Amino acid sequence: MSGPHPSSERREVLYVIACGSPLARHVGRLVDLAQQDGWEVCVVTTPDGAKFVDRAALARQTGHPVRTHYKNAGDPDLLPPADAMIVCPATVNTVNKWAAGITDTLALGLLVEGQGMGLPVVAVPFTNAAMAAHPAFRAGLARLREWGTTVLFGDHVFPLHAPGTGERHLHAFPWEAAVAALPDRSRLTSAA
Repeated sequence: MSGPHPSSERREVLYVIACGSPLARHVGRLVDLAQQDGWEVCVVTTPDGAKFVDRAALARQTGHPVRTHYKNAGDPDLLPPADAMIVCPATVNTVNKWAAGITDTLALGLLVEGQGMGLPVVAVPFTNAAMAAHPAFRAGLARLREWGTTVLFGDHVFPLHAPGTGERHLHAFPWEAAVAALPDRSRLTSAA
């Protein structure tokens, strides 16, 4: 393999976790930005997130299969272990389950485990104003922050929209903010 990273040197691995939102159709933009920043990227989706992504295009872009489900016992791991994670778009459903420690999907299992291992995790919710107003969602975001997750949420990141209007705002989503929130990779390497 040619390029700026010799094959003998392991690049830091970023898991991009995409949840069930129309924004997930554009997660390749996040992958591209992370790759430009030097990350080896693997994409994992929630079951609903899988409905929105182009699995084949993302596999070509990353060189790894897109995972959605837990592997069977005894099957080999298809992805290298993560050094950091971004969950984007993070839905209300995923945030609420994650904050409650529910691991009924591969994406949630990876987030709960990664958090327990002390991996840097960035969460970037995408939802409408009505869903975002639910007290469980707000409490879940607060818990995730308290537990060390970097949460990028609020009008300073991306203004909330009215229910049913999310499709009109996808083009303006600040994908670069998620990558910018990751720790410097040299800190990850020196900690290993």
